Amino acid sequence: MTLRTLMFVAILVTLSASSVGAVDGSTALSELMTRLQLQHAKLWFAGKLSNWGLAAYELRQMDANLEAASRMVADPSHAIRAREQLQAVGRALQSKDVTAFTKSYATLTTECNGCHRSSGYAAIAIQIPLTLPVPNQLFVDQVAEGRALAHSTCGTCHIVADATKEPSTLRPPTPAFPDIVRRPSFSADGLRLLLASNHRHVGPDQAMPNPRLSEQQIEAIVAYLETLRAGLSR
Repeated sequence: MTLRTLMFVAILVTLSASSVGAVDGSTALSELMTRLQLQHAKLWFAGKLSNWGLAAYELRQMDANLEAASRMVADPSHAIRAREQLQAVGRALQSKDVTAFTKSYATLTTECNGCHRSSGYAAIAIQIPLTLPVPNQLFVDQVAEGRALAHSTCGTCHIVADATKEPSTLRPPTPAFPDIVRRPSFSADGLRLLLASNHRHVGPDQAMPNPRLSEQQIEAIVAYLETLRAGLSR
């Protein structure tokens, strides 16, 4: 093989590698944008439904992906501005202000579309989501709902000692929620069976009036108590 042929082959290999690298980079950027679009939608519903923990999680995911995207484009200024706007969304989440969240989210969406247009992708226009992005995820704060429900339904006996004017000696002894979840016998399935009972009274010696909860309410209380148990075990 002559030197001229060797040089020609080397040039072809170099050009081929460059082309493959460009394709790989474009694919990686496209995958990042797809993840960002899903996170953008999930962030909206989490914030609107005051699920601040989930919203903060989606915001962190978006920030990491925007930072990665800024390293893949020739002009990272738009990605940088989007991250700055994401910080404004974060401040709204920290203050648990739905109005501020809605406003900052709308500005973030505008910034994303501005980046698309300036980068030659004007056909990709995103909006504030109209429907849930995934059907198998709850966007309400299930643990917070379970806590409120447990306190309002069972709290008179199980949580607050002075919740009633009735002397404690006249009421059956009832353990606090932390004491319940510490028991070796406690389990999510057992709690579901207890709360789903059709009997008028449930629990040991059937001392607890049946609160007659829906399946969704039962799952919320289970989520709260399981989270409480996990926190105590750390």
